[in-house]
Amino acid sequence: MKRLLFLEGLSRFSDLSLLLLRLLTGAFLVWGVWDNIVSAERMAEFASFMAQFGFPAASILAPLSVYAQFTCGVLLIAGLFTRGAGVVMAVHFVVGFLMVHLADDFRAQFPALVLVFVSLHFAAAGGGRFALDRLFR
Repeated sequence: MKRLLFLEGLSRFSDLSLLLLRLLTGAFLVWGVWDNIVSAERMAEFASFMAQFGFPAASILAPLSVYAQFTCGVLLIAGLFTRGAGVVMAVHFVVGFLMVHLADDFRAQFPALVLVFVSLHFAAAGGGRFALDRLFR
């Protein structure tokens, strides 16, 4: 009865759910910055956005931010260096949250907070059974 009540049987899908979360998050990160990678104009717009929110050296930090998100997105999709990618993205999104979303209401903060906590989950959980990380253990 206790197993049924707490749905313990679902735990056998934890690696699959981690894979799906990695794929979704990685694809979102890559998709979110792709326009900045292929367009110098979009990258300049992003640098202006960052400068508007008080980021120092925005013309340097914008490409750094974009390529960090892109690289970590690809790593999450592959499940390679998943914990490291999670740490980098958690720090990245905490800084973004503090600089851009801190004054917003909770509804507006929520997407940024989800990215922080999903990144922390990857840092803590790793890539799971369906990750290239397993090849290096």
